[in-house]
Formats: sequence, structure tokens, C-alpha cells
Amino acid sequence: MAEVKTVVVDGMALANDLRSRMTQEVAQLTASGRRAPCLAVVLVGDNPASASYIKGKRRACARLGMDSVEHTLAADATQADLLALVDKLNRDAGIDGILVQLPLPKQIDPSAIAAAIDADKDVDGVGPLNAGRLVLGLPGLFACTPLGIMEILALHKIPLEGANALVIGRSMIVGKPISLLLQQKNATVTMCHSRTRDLAGLCRSADILVAATGAARMVKRDWIKPGAAVIDVGVSEIDGKLVGDVDFENVMGVAGIVTPPKGGVGPMTITMLLHNTLRAYRLRTGA
Repeated sequence: MAEVKTVVVDGMALANDLRSRMTQEVAQLTASGRRAPCLAVVLVGDNPASASYIKGKRRACARLGMDSVEHTLAADATQADLLALVDKLNRDAGIDGILVQLPLPKQIDPSAIAAAIDADKDVDGVGPLNAGRLVLGLPGLFACTPLGIMEILALHKIPLEGANALVIGRSMIVGKPISLLLQQKNATVTMCHSRTRDLAGLCRSADILVAATGAARMVKRDWIKPGAAVIDVGVSEIDGKLVGDVDFENVMGVAGIVTPPKGGVGPMTITMLLHNTLRAYRLRTGA
């Protein structure tokens, strides 16, 4: 088999390009006298990782010229407390997007919170109404990581129509929505999971492979069809090093493009959160 020239996706460069365009859009809006789009982020408890994620989102908003507000509830806050806050944010005309940072404390049902967020402010795309819109092929605000994956494929000019696409993982935040988005582009999609038979054999027929399981280095070199687009969403840590679901170093020379464990899909996820916030703003205000 002839070796393929593998392109390593620079997710940060792609994200920065998209953010630059959004910065110009926001600047034009505010220059015309309109208010800036505003994202509300809610944290329950004091999880250091969650606090760090929120800090990153605040910085990202500021760099684009967007506003952000943060609300923090105590770790022992009740589900009723959080639902009351979500209701307040739903009714606030100055808030365009609402994101409740996960994970939530065990006394709070994340599904109930997702369902309570106004679908037109559900910029994380986690609510049932937006999930239904996606299934029906209707416009909506969809999960950020799948949207980021679609941008990566588009920016690298990966043909989707008629392509064999394989998705490993069936979560509501990655696997299911990316399979539907690919179908909307007329790809033929196979969804796989922990009980799939002959997973390696199925992978070998995939023009596009999306791995989103969190199983470190599960996808091996001989699973990859030469020239395939390989999108690695999973993140694990081995001996202090971040690794993905794909055996990254060893698929070089086989994959056509591949996303690295760090700096691949990740930067695109938060970029699509900002994109959804701007989109929600425009839909709500008619800007």
C-alpha cells in the first residue's frame, strides 16, 4: 500500500479564522448602535475544571466583542434553585444564549435542566426541542462539537455526498447529532458502539470516521481506509499525556486528514458555542 500524505488538522487555526469573521460581524452590529450578543453561563458548585472552562468562555466572548454574564450557585443548590435561575435567564431579553456547565451535582437532573432552557437560547444544543429539530431537518441550535466537526470537514473540502461515514459512539452531544448532520449532507452513515460486531472491518470501509468514545487509542492504523478523513473527539490521559480514541502517531501515512488529541476538535467546539450565540442573537433580534 502506497503511503498517504496525512494532513494534521490545525483546529486552533481554523477556529481563529472563524472567530476573526465573527469579531467583524459583532463590530458591525455594535457600530450600528445595537447591543452586543450576550451569553449567560451558569456554574453549580466549585469544580476547578468547570471554573476553568467558564473562564475560557468568558475570555473568548470578550475577544469577539460579545458580552457574558456568570451565575454561580452553591454545590448544595437544589434542582428548584437552578430551574428558577434558568427561568429568570429565559425571560431576560438581554440574554441571547444560556449554558449550564456540566457536570452538575448528583441532586440535579441534567435532562430536566436542558429541557427547561428556552430552545431559542439553547446555544449548547442540549435541549429536546433542538434535538427534535435536528431529527426533522429543521433549523435550530445544535450541539457544538458536531457543528465543529462539520466545519472541519467543510474547510478541508472533504466530499460528503455519497461518502461512507462511520461514527463510533452514540451520545446525544456528539454521536447522534453528528450522524444526523452528515445524513443531511447526503452521506451514508453507520453508527457503531460498544456492542458493534466487527468494528475494525466496518471502519476499513469508511471515507469519514468519527471516533467519540473516550477509549484511548482504540482505533488502530489497520482500521483506517487509506485517505480517509479521521476525526478524533475522544480525550483520555495516559501517563500525564492527552491521547485520543485514535492511535494518532500510527495512523500517519494512512489517513488523509486526522485531528490531533490536542488542538484538533476542541478549539472548534467553543468556537461553535460562540457561533450559536451570535446566531441566536440574530434570530431573536432580527439583526
